[in-house]
Amino acid sequence: MRIGIAGTGRIGAYHANTLRNLDVVDEVVLADAFPETAQRVAGELGLQAVESVDALLDSGLDGLVVASPTTTHESLIRAGVAAGIPTFCEKPVAASLDSALALAEVERASTVPIHIGFQRRFDAGYMRAHEAVANGELGFVHTVRAMTLDTAPPPKEYVEVSGGIFRDCSIHDFDIIRFVTGREVSSVCAFGANKGAPYIKTAGDVDTGSGVFMLDDDTIVSFSCSRHNAFGHDVRMEVHGSTGDIAVGLDDTLALTSAEPDATFPAGPRVMSFMDRFLPAYVRELTAFVEVVQGTRPSPCTVHDGVQAQRMAEACDLSRREGRVVQMSEIPDVADDVQAEASGSAV
Repeated sequence: MRIGIAGTGRIGAYHANTLRNLDVVDEVVLADAFPETAQRVAGELGLQAVESVDALLDSGLDGLVVASPTTTHESLIRAGVAAGIPTFCEKPVAASLDSALALAEVERASTVPIHIGFQRRFDAGYMRAHEAVANGELGFVHTVRAMTLDTAPPPKEYVEVSGGIFRDCSIHDFDIIRFVTGREVSSVCAFGANKGAPYIKTAGDVDTGSGVFMLDDDTIVSFSCSRHNAFGHDVRMEVHGSTGDIAVGLDDTLALTSAEPDATFPAGPRVMSFMDRFLPAYVRELTAFVEVVQGTRPSPCTVHDGVQAQRMAEACDLSRREGRVVQMSEIPDVADDVQAEASGSAV
């Protein structure tokens, strides 16, 4: 199997290293808008690099991994599908919701699978929470809490093009809320604040956010995010039901100090980055994509799924800016026929 990777920055190089260690992958070929970057990464990993993304697409690929900047996602997904190449693309689907909606139409009209990269779906804890909800182990779910706290804000240059904390960071929580609960969102009220790096405010963004979703079955979901949690990378979820509860991320690496005299958190080394936190999940995710390429499973996270997470981010940003509850019906969605074909993809 020959897999091409478009984009050889941090995540692209990470995926290249993962793919080269999968038994069923024979070749991993790299390309980047800056050919010297692709050549450097290829040299470090003992892989092949080609001079351009166009050359990559013409090199006889069985699968394509898009790990390039968000502004290139739409064109590369379209190119992969047009060439008949099963395509994996890092979140978000596209730089704008309109572009993401257009790609949902591309997905509907094609038999070429598209897999959007939300790695938390492959994390053991989140998979177990999904299973517990789906099997009815918790009774009816009434409350969910989700959070993502980064150790430090990204560089100024990244913040300016990221789309904001809800679209860049919390979108992972938004996708996993749908995955774990199997439900859609009805409305949201979101807030944001700036207490740290001034350049984030200058860019029109916030460094800390929070909000409450109402799901379509009246489950209440709260979420929070921050760029300033130097004690450790803290990603958690709690799911509370009528007969049981389950927590994700509550382990020896938890970046939290307990005020209780007999409690010891963290008991082990703290996790300081998302790549360390989700290493096994990334391996499972790309293993799943290889199975998609082989035709042994459907895409586990479709463009439709990515669009729904992006819509939630749009609704949160609108709520924060206008200081009001936003109904999801206010946010553009995929056409009804596309919705029908994609039903059930959240789980």
